[in-house]
Amino acid sequence: MSFIESVISKAKSNVKTIVLPETEDERTLKAASVVMDQKIAKIVLVGDKDDIINRAKSLGLNNLDNAQFINPHTSDMLDEFVKSYTAKRAKRGMTEEKAKEILTTEYIYFGAMLVDKGIADGMVAGAVNSTGNTLKSIIHCIGTKEGYTTISSFFAMVLPKKEFGEDGVLFYADSGVIPTPTEDQLVEIAEATAENFKIFLGKEPRVAFLSFSTKGSADTEETRKTASAFSKFKAKRPEIIADGELQFDAAVIPAINKSKAPGSPIEGKANVLIFPDLNAGNIAYKLTQRFAGAEAFGPLLQGAKKPVNDLSRGCSADDIVTVVAITAVEATGA
Repeated sequence: MSFIESVISKAKSNVKTIVLPETEDERTLKAASVVMDQKIAKIVLVGDKDDIINRAKSLGLNNLDNAQFINPHTSDMLDEFVKSYTAKRAKRGMTEEKAKEILTTEYIYFGAMLVDKGIADGMVAGAVNSTGNTLKSIIHCIGTKEGYTTISSFFAMVLPKKEFGEDGVLFYADSGVIPTPTEDQLVEIAEATAENFKIFLGKEPRVAFLSFSTKGSADTEETRKTASAFSKFKAKRPEIIADGELQFDAAVIPAINKSKAPGSPIEGKANVLIFPDLNAGNIAYKLTQRFAGAEAFGPLLQGAKKPVNDLSRGCSADDIVTVVAITAVEATGA
């Protein structure tokens, strides 16, 4: 069973409710139809039911009646959401009048409030909205998990060479959100990614904090930062197998790990790779994707109280289905 087949199977075994706020987009409607047809998740569609159903039928989609429809303009939850959103943003000068305008015109924010209030277990957006707006909807409406201060991301990389990672699966982080993470942010990124690895794979994470140095072979501000982040992580989460700072080959090849970092607890079998900055993480995932022929799923967001995931604006309906399934599985561990 492939990684995505496994994710879809997990989603079907514990069905969650996912909100799709971008109902003006036909890819979203097509994806909602597939998700419901395959019983991957329950779907909430934000907008006017009659309008959505009519557009769906023009696309040959006849099963959207089974979705839950919530129109922000007529919802009896609007007043509660306006008050809650105003309170969340009060320090930024938010008024109820402005909050109502945002929640009734930018459906991604109304969708995020549905997640915040527990009406839905998670949200998928980004086919229409920018990544920045998706992130803002999380920060403004949902917030971060206890113990976290920021939203980060990871990529699930599925390699044809099964000897690497966990049967060819490695998680790369952060490869999509935080340009220059601090030591404490690296600790959060590692913690969140390790937790997600357990949720998705059901296997023990082995976390490597990557650098161009292995165990002090170079001494620079950058290598000291990575080494310090690892030390903080190990103090915070001693039960998770981890090591750092390590060069990439020392992290994933047992013989090199034994030579460069004898006694390393990950033994050259890392399956969660923590990159020192976004330059390294983003370049690495694209190199792995293009040169190694890996499948890359992400960037998948983490660190929020409830799961929300972003899409590329060039995504297909099938991409949305995949991210809905991923978000549903994330919700099982939220």
